[in-house]
Amino acid sequence: MIEANGVELCTESFGRPADPPILLIMGAGASMLWWEEGFCRLLAEGERFVIRYDHRDTGRSVTYEPGRPPYTGADLVADAVGVLDAYGIPAAHVVGVSAGGAFAQLLALGYADRVLSLVLISTSPATPGDRGLPPATERYQRFVTTATVNWSDKRSAIEYLVDYARMLGGGVRRFDEAAMQELVRRDVERAHNIAASENHGLAAEGEMPREPLSSIAVSTLVIHGTEDPMFPLEHGKALAREISGARLLTLEGAGHGVERADRETIAHAILAHTAPGDRGR
Repeated sequence: MIEANGVELCTESFGRPADPPILLIMGAGASMLWWEEGFCRLLAEGERFVIRYDHRDTGRSVTYEPGRPPYTGADLVADAVGVLDAYGIPAAHVVGVSAGGAFAQLLALGYADRVLSLVLISTSPATPGDRGLPPATERYQRFVTTATVNWSDKRSAIEYLVDYARMLGGGVRRFDEAAMQELVRRDVERAHNIAASENHGLAAEGEMPREPLSSIAVSTLVIHGTEDPMFPLEHGKALAREISGARLLTLEGAGHGVERADRETIAHAILAHTAPGDRGR
């Protein structure tokens, strides 16, 4: 447990503090468990010091009343800096997935001296702009508007989150039901209040950087699945176009997030991207 911006956050590290640091930022409503331990250990075995953490209202971090978040999106971005401060790290390689990828972009814009490089997974441009990007798939939109859950019923919460993970998978690859059941069960049982994880979607934006993504100066790797139902592939392509010198790694058949089938591919790409002296130019 650490204190960041006046609140308690739960963190975990892997590897040696003397190695190059990597900060992992998960998406909205997701605890650090979604950066699975095997993935974190792959990075640590590649001589990186890896930190994952629970956002506010997830896992063991500070939790508020469901439906009434007293913080903003800008606070969630600042929390990442607070995690680095707690570990005494001046700057880190930042890896973000989904909303965590948006937070990573905003870190690079608002706290440029704290970011060594960026890896943006399954995400979309975080700054305003009329880019004409495709919306989420109809199947995804239908799920999020019609699926029901009783958060006070552990079984209902697990069933809903497993169904949501199945939807995020994109529908092309085989879905590992048993593995996802186990991960979701651990997440629900570990959380102070799993219902509070919905607060991220209710939080006000707060004061965010407005500079264009083209002003991001650090080396950037964009990783995107071809079957992402939340942010279709064009979102990743837009990021790679707008951020100067960014590279795009496309994962054939992958949906949204870090899937186990891609774990080694993504870890090896991150290790290459964050290798000392490599800035991807």
